[in-house]
Amino acid sequence: MPLVTYQALCIDASDVSAVKDFWADTLGYEIVEHDDGDAHLVGSEPGEEVWLNTVPEPLTVKQRVHLDVRAESMAPFADFERITKEGEFPWTTLADPEGGEFCVFTYDEPPAKKFKSTVIDAADHVAISDWWAEVIGGDVSHDDGYSPLENIPGLPTEGFDFVPVPEPKTVKNRIHWDVKLLPGVTLDDLVAAGATILTPAGAKPWTVMADPEGNEFCVFPSE
Repeated sequence: MPLVTYQALCIDASDVSAVKDFWADTLGYEIVEHDDGDAHLVGSEPGEEVWLNTVPEPLTVKQRVHLDVRAESMAPFADFERITKEGEFPWTTLADPEGGEFCVFTYDEPPAKKFKSTVIDAADHVAISDWWAEVIGGDVSHDDGYSPLENIPGLPTEGFDFVPVPEPKTVKNRIHWDVKLLPGVTLDDLVAAGATILTPAGAKPWTVMADPEGNEFCVFPSE
């Protein structure tokens, strides 16, 4: 039985003003400005929410979490650095305004929703995808050398795709997701399942935790 439900996605940025328009256009969301210079993006459906948070540390390594997006062509991304060649894979990997990777899938008739999925690098993609399937729900499979977790309750995209990589996690992820405890579930239940508390809630309503591979996520109370 799941312990949490999906709430929102969060993207760290050294300069939110430099990335907010890019992500709003790329995801098809609207910008909500904050007084402190941060912002969040909202779509038209529940769960379509992305928080852009200012952080002091710059991007220094390949991101272990990135977004896959849909587009009709590569034309909107002509000014962005290409990491892979168009046609090399079914997707094209590019760098966002701060250098973070994202992947574009093109379609002759793209679906209305631009945000396709969230991709997570993993040391053991089978084990960590099974763990998240137990914690957040959804249907996991292990075909074709990676593990897609689909039909996650409350998630407005195709799902989480866990892919194997050889390199270990060395720094805090710049993209993470927020979840909310289901009624009757406690943080202790998450710890018992294998999560670790990194930063207790304190004055803020969320607790920062890590999954068994060290991926950060924020947990909000059920109320």
